[in-house]
Amino acid sequence: MTSQLDDSDVSTRIPDEYVDKTQGRYLSMPIFVRFLVLAMSGAGVALAVVYIFGFVPLLDVTYYFLLMAMYLPLVYLLLPAYKREYRVGWLSYIPALAIFGLAILMAYNGRNLVFQTWVPVGEPWQLWVASAIFVLILDAARRSGGMIFLVIVIVLGLYPIYADHLPGMLWGPPTSLARTIAFNVYSGDAMLGIVTRVVAETIIGFLILAALLVATGAADFFLKLAMAIMGKARGGPAKVSVLASGFFGSLSGSIFGNVVSTGSVTIPSMKKAGFPGHYAGALEACASTGGMLMPPVMGAVAFIMADFTNTEYSVIVIAAIIPSLLYFFGLYVHVHGYASRENIQGMEAEELPSLRKTLLEGWPFIIVLGFLIYGLLVLRLERLTPFYASALLIVLTFVKKELRITPQRVPGVFFQIGKMLSQTMGLLLPTSFILGGLMATGVAPVIASELVRMGGGSIVIVLAIGVGVCIIFGMLGMIVAAYLMLALTLAPALEQMAGINTLAIHLFIAYYATLAAITPPVALAAFLASRISDSDPIRTSLHAARLGIVLYFIPIFFLFEPALIFQGPLHLTAIWLTMNIIAIVLIAGGSEGYLVKYGRIRAWVRTLLIVGGLLIGFPEMITTLIGFALVAIALVAPKWAKLPETYLSRTSSPESIAN
Repeated sequence: MTSQLDDSDVSTRIPDEYVDKTQGRYLSMPIFVRFLVLAMSGAGVALAVVYIFGFVPLLDVTYYFLLMAMYLPLVYLLLPAYKREYRVGWLSYIPALAIFGLAILMAYNGRNLVFQTWVPVGEPWQLWVASAIFVLILDAARRSGGMIFLVIVIVLGLYPIYADHLPGMLWGPPTSLARTIAFNVYSGDAMLGIVTRVVAETIIGFLILAALLVATGAADFFLKLAMAIMGKARGGPAKVSVLASGFFGSLSGSIFGNVVSTGSVTIPSMKKAGFPGHYAGALEACASTGGMLMPPVMGAVAFIMADFTNTEYSVIVIAAIIPSLLYFFGLYVHVHGYASRENIQGMEAEELPSLRKTLLEGWPFIIVLGFLIYGLLVLRLERLTPFYASALLIVLTFVKKELRITPQRVPGVFFQIGKMLSQTMGLLLPTSFILGGLMATGVAPVIASELVRMGGGSIVIVLAIGVGVCIIFGMLGMIVAAYLMLALTLAPALEQMAGINTLAIHLFIAYYATLAAITPPVALAAFLASRISDSDPIRTSLHAARLGIVLYFIPIFFLFEPALIFQGPLHLTAIWLTMNIIAIVLIAGGSEGYLVKYGRIRAWVRTLLIVGGLLIGFPEMITTLIGFALVAIALVAPKWAKLPETYLSRTSSPESIAN
């Protein structure tokens, strides 16, 4: 299947920084080191099961440091110390050994840390240990997130040191370097707080399940399933991209991993069908970004949000259903409109897998996914559900011989678990220093109050400030950092000003931090997809912003009407869901120049449809009626609104499609 779709040189166009080199580095290690890597990964899984199921009583802090001892060393072993370190060298072995020893030391002193005050430190050795852990985790940030990520973590993590030199709302009481480092490492408001707790108690189960799914071939199954369902439809390859990325997004936990894995297959397929390179790249970037928002398993921000707002994860999953479905529906309507306008047909039947055969091959994955949804939404066993689902998957693979986890596959499973958990820790633990920098000074409430004052009572101004911060941090790939900062500052400000629903505010922040991946001028997901599609990055990112327009306005809509996230009366949910479906059809029609069941439309009609659609979807009856009036004006006279069929046939030629 894949061989028919892949361009032979796709892999050579993927930027070097996005190529997964962990397997090669792992194989370059001596065999006894590889054995230790797998043993540590397995020990981490066992430790998580023991702690989360309560088989052996462990202090939270002791468990966190033991888990760090198992997985943080893998960050240094699997990610290079510098660009040309293709094989693991001493610059990776030394920090791996150091963080292992320090984490074990802190696990041993866990009870002492809990029952005594280590901020400020009581003994000189405590400061040396804190400093070493701080520096090593900063190096993990550099390896996993790059230099820009490292600089921002340092600047915000050490903010208390220079806060007394800053003006206005950024001013904070002076703090010493020693106290700041101790606070960042030892405080429950920093490294031992919300981020580590979420990783160690919630995300770990889902990453273990994801590793098992990857090892048993679930990613390939969901891609085949998407092809079998959507492949024959008009513009089939593009619709496959939308569906497959939605499926795979929950497994990968990474927008960029999603772009590389599914995009390497779907982008060449779209280009082969007649979609321009910039359109194919933009659509894959949008679909991969949406995968992070698709229930039941969303990105790390959703788990942190649940802990931060003291909300059950199942409530967040339910809240995200309508926005995520509307987003993917918007992508689907865009694709259908473009394919109809340019007369791009579906794929040939012989190129596609059989739906029946695909389901027979991968039915265990469907059952596991169904159980995961049942466990999260009905049983509400947030931390335990992924472990039960993993056990169910293992049992079902024994029924299905092709999927069975044989002894030969076990090392691969533990390698995947170790890789996913180490990279997650390498990215998320440094963000706890950002949280610590804000919490140590106590400036968060001051910033919130100042935002209210700056807004002058206008919620629009405060939202604009928050959106700007979200997009700037999101452009740097710091989605979790953006959420944490604004959850401490913007969310309280909005609650003070307008009494807006708390969950709606936090989802709004998460969505706007995520959509930065497709927002010019630094749309990282679109830039990466453009390398695969061999198209201009700026043009690709502009099209990504156009195709992903739903992600820009839906968060604003549910902010003002929480019923769209099931935080209001169901009759309002039904009304505004219907209005937004109509709005999306109209906006996509105006965007693509082809309205479903109407035909190709003129430029002035396209403008009215986009404006009218936005007004219809906005949850306020007067603007909705105005929107319907604009649409009626645009469409009431097809003679003036539609382009003639001769124009349609001329622009649907193969030459026009190629251009």
